[in-house]
Amino acid sequence: MSRPITVLGVPMDLGAARRGVEMGPSAVRLARLEERLEALGHVVRDDGDVPVPTRETLGAGRGIDYLPTITTVCRDLASRTARIVAAGEVPLVLGGDHSIAAGSVAGAANAVAATGGRLGVIWLDAHTDLHVPTSSETGNIHGMPVAHLLGKGDPDLAALASDGARIAPHHLVIVGARDVDQGERAHAQEWGIRVFTMREIDERGMRAVLQEAIELVSDGTTGIHVSLDLDFVDPQEAPGVGTPVRGGATYREAHLAMEMLHDTKRIVSMDLVEVNPVLDRFNHTAELAVGLVASGFGQRIL
Repeated sequence: MSRPITVLGVPMDLGAARRGVEMGPSAVRLARLEERLEALGHVVRDDGDVPVPTRETLGAGRGIDYLPTITTVCRDLASRTARIVAAGEVPLVLGGDHSIAAGSVAGAANAVAATGGRLGVIWLDAHTDLHVPTSSETGNIHGMPVAHLLGKGDPDLAALASDGARIAPHHLVIVGARDVDQGERAHAQEWGIRVFTMREIDERGMRAVLQEAIELVSDGTTGIHVSLDLDFVDPQEAPGVGTPVRGGATYREAHLAMEMLHDTKRIVSMDLVEVNPVLDRFNHTAELAVGLVASGFGQRIL
């Protein structure tokens, strides 16, 4: 099924402790993203990058010090993403660190809510990103976007999705978690977030886990946002990521997840984040990322 796809880069590293992810959008584009998607029959338009101030212009600071700037960037991104969805296109947002999803998901949710629908979210990640500023020891904002999409934490960042569009806890699932802080465990239980850890994937298999995840986020929603952090994949396959954690999804498990998501025909929007070329080998992780996106948009073995 041919779809109009709009690529939007967000070269942001302000939400992370490690530099390099700001080059992720360029690395993914160099890995022939547009060519791969067009080969599948899609019409692809690249809208360039959202303007992001650099650390050099902002001055040194901890992650939390950049929260106002991140909120401003995410507000701009939410507006752009909402317009793309409203135009009947699929925004493919390239990060940058995962804090950008506070904007991309909010924008897609606002556009879906404007037509009377609700958005479901599948978060493919080694981390749950359920911190709020008061629970995070590091202050890194890329560990907080899920909490803010649920309306928790900083009021300004949490307000990017309108009250009627805010993601409901039962419409969001996290898949692939294996590095979860105590504060995030407490939030997952308190807020009722379904987290499929790597142990559950080991025991049940990726197919069963993804099937249940899809069913959960599809109940009462009109579309799905897929937020793919490349550290979802084991670092043996994806070495160039911001925060690698051993024991992640295999190459085929990751492709199966994206293939199953495409089969739903419910993808409204997608993020691809945390590709770090500084830590990569010969752009291998960016090439893997492009392959996973292609699976999410219909690439098949036969």
